[in-house]
Amino acid sequence: MKVNSNRDISFKGFYNNKALKKSLEFAADYGAMFAATTTLALSTFARPAAIMLAPHTDKENKKFACAKSLASSIAQFILTFLVATPIGNAIKNIDREPQKYLKNETIKNLQKTSKTLVESKNYEFATQLFKLGSGLIVSIPKAILTAACMPFILQKIFHKPKPHHEDLDNNNELSFKGKGVEKISKGIGKVLDKKWLQNFSEKYKDSNFVMHIIALTDALTTGTFIHEVYESDNIEERRKKAVMYNAGISTALSIGTGYLFDKIMDKPTQKFVENFKKANKGQPNLEKQLLGIKVAKPILIVGSVYYMIIPFISTILADIADHDPRFDLPHKKPKNKKDMKA
Repeated sequence: MKVNSNRDISFKGFYNNKALKKSLEFAADYGAMFAATTTLALSTFARPAAIMLAPHTDKENKKFACAKSLASSIAQFILTFLVATPIGNAIKNIDREPQKYLKNETIKNLQKTSKTLVESKNYEFATQLFKLGSGLIVSIPKAILTAACMPFILQKIFHKPKPHHEDLDNNNELSFKGKGVEKISKGIGKVLDKKWLQNFSEKYKDSNFVMHIIALTDALTTGTFIHEVYESDNIEERRKKAVMYNAGISTALSIGTGYLFDKIMDKPTQKFVENFKKANKGQPNLEKQLLGIKVAKPILIVGSVYYMIIPFISTILADIADHDPRFDLPHKKPKNKKDMKA
């Protein structure tokens, strides 16, 4: 094996890997779905393992934390697929035929000095608001569905008996009606035509918007989940405290450490980008793949921290809070006269 004197060892084979490039293009086109897929993969094995390895903690609290992790990832994957896929396809329509969906003035304002519209940072930022924002759209229904699915997972996987509530309302259904990708493309085009959005894109195109959207989505999801658990009749009252504190602590730690590790990884990521550019110079989808790196970086960092490191810490802290009367939850107000008599 011959090695150059300048020790410039090429990793071109890795940077040209088809699976890697397809994954990056997927992240660029369907950012929220990329996050949901990563979450599903990590939460199925890594997070439950981290939770169960936490020492000196209540075994039942661990089961509830694992059930929450599984229910959350499954709900996120299903809901995100239903919402993010048509949005991603709609924006790909605009990528291919911008003149069909956007005004000439909009194209000019978003493209700026870039060779094509899709290579523009302004357009990249504006369209990622929709792609990643789809995760924000499903955050509240995801949290509601997570709380609703926890008892089912506890029964089927951990063989927990169902709490005794005879008059539960099982008629709640979530329905999603597709309006057609073409209509969505036209709707997004009308929003992109708005001057305020173009100005917003110009102002924040260089911001860490991917990380900001992830943080906002996680905060909104956790807040809704905590409320749903507190109000739920299907989750044991004595287990709610640990579940709620675990969720809140996990999210707070993941957002804080996510920003920290995202900053730490700036230089290694930039080095990766430079090598990737050299290995794929002149390739037609290079700009999209580079965008995929930008989108995937914070998702993988937050996902790894949230599902592999933080569960170990948050499970311990939540168990401590569960046994400390200073962190007791406020009593729920009775929902009806029947509850008051009980």
